[in-house]
This record gives sequence, C-alpha cells and structure tokens, in this order.
Amino acid sequence: MPNTRTDAQATRRITGLRLGALLLAGALVSACGAASSGSEDGPVTLTIDLFGSFGYQEAGLYEKYEQLNPGITIKQTDTEDEQDYWKSLQTRLVGGGGLADIQAIEVGRITSVTQRQADKFEDLTQYGAGELEGEFTEAKWAAATTSDGEVLGLGTDIGPQAMCYRSDLLEKAGLPTDRKQLAEAWSTWDDYLTLGEEYTANAPDDSAWIDSVGSLYAVMIGQEEQRYYNESGNLIYEDNPAVETAWDTAAEAAQSGLSAKLDQWSPQWNQAFAAGSFATLPCPAWMLGYIKGQAGDAGEGKWDIAALPGGAGNWGGSYLAVPAAAEHKDEAYDLIQWLTAPEQQAELFRKQGNFPSATGAIETITDATDPYFNDAPIGQIFGDAAKETPVQVLGIHDKSISDQIINGLSEVERKGTPPDEAWSNAMKGVDNVLG
Repeated sequence: MPNTRTDAQATRRITGLRLGALLLAGALVSACGAASSGSEDGPVTLTIDLFGSFGYQEAGLYEKYEQLNPGITIKQTDTEDEQDYWKSLQTRLVGGGGLADIQAIEVGRITSVTQRQADKFEDLTQYGAGELEGEFTEAKWAAATTSDGEVLGLGTDIGPQAMCYRSDLLEKAGLPTDRKQLAEAWSTWDDYLTLGEEYTANAPDDSAWIDSVGSLYAVMIGQEEQRYYNESGNLIYEDNPAVETAWDTAAEAAQSGLSAKLDQWSPQWNQAFAAGSFATLPCPAWMLGYIKGQAGDAGEGKWDIAALPGGAGNWGGSYLAVPAAAEHKDEAYDLIQWLTAPEQQAELFRKQGNFPSATGAIETITDATDPYFNDAPIGQIFGDAAKETPVQVLGIHDKSISDQIINGLSEVERKGTPPDEAWSNAMKGVDNVLG
C-alpha cells in the first residue's frame, strides 16, 4: 500500500507508544518472499550485528534464507550486553568504519536514532518499506519513523512481560508451583517480596529468590506509561512517583537479601541458570530463548511461567536497521524484510519466544505452548500481557537513564550502600550521560 502516514503518526516518536490495544489492529498480511540471490558481482556475505539473543540463528532462519537465496551467506556477530553493544556502535558510527550491513537498535535507543542519527542510517522507504506499514503494530512502526517520514528500522519483537520460575526449587521450599496459584499468590509486588522472604527462609543452599534487583526494577518500570520523559519530551525521572516506587521496591529486595547479586549478561549470571542460583526471573518474552540457551537440556521441564505481579508491562523489543555506510544495502534490506515478515516472526516466537511486532504473526500464535517451560501456554500468557500493556513514553536518553539507575541499585545490592546515597550517585551518573 502507499505510505499514507498522518502527521499524528509521524510525530508519535516521543509521545506514548501504545503497545497494548494496538496489537489487535491490522490485517493478516503475507510475508514477502526472499528476493536476493547474491549480486551481479557474485556471491555476497551479509553481516548482521546484534546484542542479547535475537534467536535467528538458533531458530534456523539464516540457514533457511541462504537456501532460498543461493549466493547469500549470512555472518552474525553478537554482543551479550546491550550497553557494550551501543557504545561500540556509537564509536563506529562516528568513524564510519567497521559497521555491519545490518545493525540492531534496542527500543530504548530508537528515539535517539530518529532524532539525532537519521543521517547515519538508510531510509528504508527508498527500498519499498512504505508498503509494509500495515504489517506492523502502529506503535512499533511510528517509533522508528522520523518527523519527515523516514523509516530507519523494521521492528523485530516487543517485550510483553511475565515471571519465569524454577518449579523444582519452589517445591523444595514448600511454595506453590502451579502457575495460576502463583499468579494469585504474588498478585502485587509486596506479595512477591513476602513470598521471596518465605522462599529465602526455606530455600535450597546457594539459591536466592531473584537474580538481581536491577531486573526487578527494570520489569517494574516497564509497567509504567511515563518513566523518564513525559509526553512533551521533558525529563521527569527525578520526581516521577513510578520511578520512586520501583527504586524503593528493588532497594528493599536488596536489603532483605532476596537477590543473587548477579549482573545480567555477565558470565556469572549465565552460569547461574544451570546452577539454580535463583528461583524467579522477570521474564519478557525474548528471555525464553536466552533461558533455553543458558540452562540447556537439563533445565527442560524445571522452568515454568506465570503472570507478572502488578499487571502487564513491556521490557525491550528491537529494530533492524541498515547503516548508511553498509556495503550491501539492497541485500541487507531484503534480509531485514524477510526476517521481520509475519511468517518468520511467528516461527521465531514458537521456537525462541520472541513476541512478534507483526500483526499478522500475533494472530497466529495465540495457541502456542512451550514444552521446555512445562508446556506453558506462552501464546496466551504473553498475548494477554501484550494487549494490556500501557502506553510507554520514550525519549532520547531512555535506555541510558535506566542503566544509570540500575547501576545505583547494584551499589545497594553489592556494597550495602544506603539507598539514598546510591540514588544520589545514580543521579550523578544520569547527569554525566545527559551532559
């Protein structure tokens, strides 16, 4: 279809991004077929640079694409920690060298890209992306669109949240293991901490209630409409009651000894999945594939999933973009279009848990279950969470502010720093980021 975006849609990049009700919108649109077969100059090696766990390789999508497109070889690089990835990407964007044909962008960074780095990335409407607008939720599309209508990335997934847990560890501590019973038992975050104290008193040796208080903060703040910016684009993080509540709850968990004190994405955190070092893990949909990769075959059937305390929320979600300095731009766009098409997004969710941003895919995965997680109805759990997720207001420094606050909580958790002092340190870190 032609690109008929309204002015209101085009300017929605800072204002609220409705990831809930809009998931019901849109019609089922079939994916475009793969279109590349190398180039006139011969075979092409496409490079794609990611962070965390996108799951494409694990789900066999690269191999499938290469079979459909003789002459195309895909080479992936991956950085586990998004902060490290983003710093490296910024350095390469400034220098113009060392960039992959495809670069991933985390949702907390996308406003920075659309407002400050549009010249560093290809406008995908030049390659026909305008015809894809109806395939994505309106919010996902709008977030990657500049004020003058350039589309700088295609959406991969969104991050509706639940709580993953080790049913075997909970059983040993005498706690409920049924996902519906647990959802009722921890319906609020206060309930969740109370249950955590009971677990800690009866837990197996060397097992904590939660991996880190940073993840607790991240999942709580993901339930809020306004976090660090308001709808006018003004900073509100210092006085926002939602930020204060999430900070206080996470700090209380640290002081109560409920945390395993593990930095997410660290080698120690990775090893802890198999060791049973924590019983619960705030769990956006994309975390399912990561758990499988770290816990391995031995973890199958031990993990389960329940609804999140305090209601629905979103944590994460990403985009695939083509840098202006990419070597194979046409072929890169063809691969992005294929990977983000409804068929591939649905397949990725069923195999890895990454919840689709393509409306056509969302409609096809409501019945999905996952045998690794004790046959949990992942389509229903994450689908319900996605529908109920509130508007989220994103700003230029959204991710960086969150990172600094989590660093402050790590001081409380690791060093025993008083929460007030740690908050002051976090604010200094934010000031440095904002310049």
